[in-house]
Amino acid sequence: MEKELSNKESLALITEMINRAKRETAGDGGFQMRLWGWVIAICNFGHFTLYQLGYEHPYYVWILVAPAAAVSFWKGFQIAKKARVKSHVSQVINQVWIMVFAGIVITLAFMPVIGYNQNPIILILAGIGMWTTGSLIRVNLVRGGGVLLLLAAVIGFMLPVPAQYLLSGVAMVLGYLMPGYYLNKNYRERVQAS
Repeated sequence: MEKELSNKESLALITEMINRAKRETAGDGGFQMRLWGWVIAICNFGHFTLYQLGYEHPYYVWILVAPAAAVSFWKGFQIAKKARVKSHVSQVINQVWIMVFAGIVITLAFMPVIGYNQNPIILILAGIGMWTTGSLIRVNLVRGGGVLLLLAAVIGFMLPVPAQYLLSGVAMVLGYLMPGYYLNKNYRERVQAS
């Protein structure tokens, strides 16, 4: 025969399940935001700098994306494998970022068609991803990162293409890295508290 839980015990059990789901949803403690924030910021700053120095192929710096993608997929696989709780929120976040990634790939494939104005479009896609993620995990700084990326996209459309790289680098530092480091700090505090 099953023991009936008191109201207090039921509330404690539900609270613990919610907290565990939140910890699992935070998953990597902002690792992906920090990884991609650093890689894309470095690539943007590198492209801008190499272009300004007159280097013939400033886009070579973007080769850094390949190893970052490998690390990103590996880390994502490791986190999914270790997750004790597979929350609906985590699944939605993963699906949103898969679509953001698909949108970025399509944008990059059509760079000549869009006059190499891919940076503002990528900032829009990333901003949507950040806003959605921040809304789902209820973290205002992550939502703010999304807004900042969208504002940078608007400014980017008004700049010449070379300057868009500099702007995108700054936007990634502020809109991706800052929320990523905040999540990392917050995640460590949550894990230590549990």
